[in-house]
This record gives sequence, C-alpha cells and structure tokens, in this order.
Amino acid sequence: QLQASGGGLVQVGGSLRLSCAASGRTDSYYVMGWFRQAPGKEREFVSAHKRSGTSVSYTYYADSVKGRFTISRDNAKNTVYLQMNSLKPEDTAVYYCTADRSILGGRSALYDRNSWGDWGQGTEVTVSS
Repeated sequence: QLQASGGGLVQVGGSLRLSCAASGRTDSYYVMGWFRQAPGKEREFVSAHKRSGTSVSYTYYADSVKGRFTISRDNAKNTVYLQMNSLKPEDTAVYYCTADRSILGGRSALYDRNSWGDWGQGTEVTVSS
C-alpha cells in the first residue's frame, strides 16, 4: 500500500527527493510521514504531514533535519515527498514511509513509531564524505 523510492548514494551537501506512493484507501490517510533507521540504531522520526480538513495541513520535523528537509504531499497523486538538502553523513539510513488515518496526542504521538499503522518498505540513503 505504501511504495517508497528515491534513495541512493549522494555526497555530503547534496540533495535527494524521496517519494512514497500510496494505494488503496488513500483518502483516509490523514497523516503521512517518514522515519529512518541507521545501522545499529532504533528507527527514529524524521518528518510528518498532517491534514486537517480539505485545505489545511501541518508539517513536523525532527530537530536534526529542520531547515534541511521539506515534506510535501500531492493529494491528487496520493504521494508524499521528502526533499532532503544539505545532506550529512549522519543522514545515512534506511528511510521508511508511513501513514495512518488518525494519530491523536499531538507531536509526541507523531514521533512515536508505535502510533503509525501502515508502513512501506525502506529506501536506502547513503551520504558519503
């Protein structure tokens, strides 16, 4: 139901754009986001896009990516994007797309991987120095 793509190898300071295409009951995905997992580390929150009604949306970012990453969503294509700029070696990880119909509890709930119901396969991002 969630298909992530766009990962690859990039040099420090470079950019990548990840895509996550959703299929099925995508109209009920009010929240979509990205987590990442580096080797030997736990999966961590990266960013989320939350819809509120038909024209209002909110975006959330981990402090480590704020100002460098931008999440966006194309409702017509049922796709969420993660534009990653000024990449650093510590951004190296497998990036996972995730979505849910509703996540209650505010920012802390979004940051918790257990709050999210649907997950896509990962796409690997490697930033070389």
